[in-house]
Amino acid sequence: MKFTTLLVSLSLLASMGAFASKAEAAEENKPSQSITRAGTQASIEGSAEYFTGNVRVDPLFAANDAAPFSGAYVTFEPGARSAWHIHPTGQRLLVTAGVGRTGEWGGAVEEIRAGDVIWCPPKVKHWHGASPTTAMTHIALTGTADGKNVEWLEKVSDEQYHGKPRGKHE
Repeated sequence: MKFTTLLVSLSLLASMGAFASKAEAAEENKPSQSITRAGTQASIEGSAEYFTGNVRVDPLFAANDAAPFSGAYVTFEPGARSAWHIHPTGQRLLVTAGVGRTGEWGGAVEEIRAGDVIWCPPKVKHWHGASPTTAMTHIALTGTADGKNVEWLEKVSDEQYHGKPRGKHE
């Protein structure tokens, strides 16, 4: 009797998991809009493994089969920055507030400001973050290929970060 009860319980659990997966797929493919309400997703602290300084990530949406890209607000406190990294399908950054910096391997540091839009092509080694004195927030739109959207590399050194910025707005 206990064995039968266990089998029935496992069957129900498996059925519920299959139902939940179908429900998620149906949500993804439903022919009408869906709304994710502001404040319903928890902020995430940027990992010290991939960032220098204080960084907060506020997820907007995850990649799915219909739209293989994700979005997030990322806020860098003054002096904070990402490690060097590459994206398999590229990344677009829309700076929404503050003043920041970005750099490409072998290139100059560029100053970025609210309203600027940055396109980083696939597999280009780069970093981005705040200026030394001002926080910066951007929306990151990042494509996904084979379930992966970033490859993290070494940290940006202080010397690399403090490279003379080009494109400075006067």
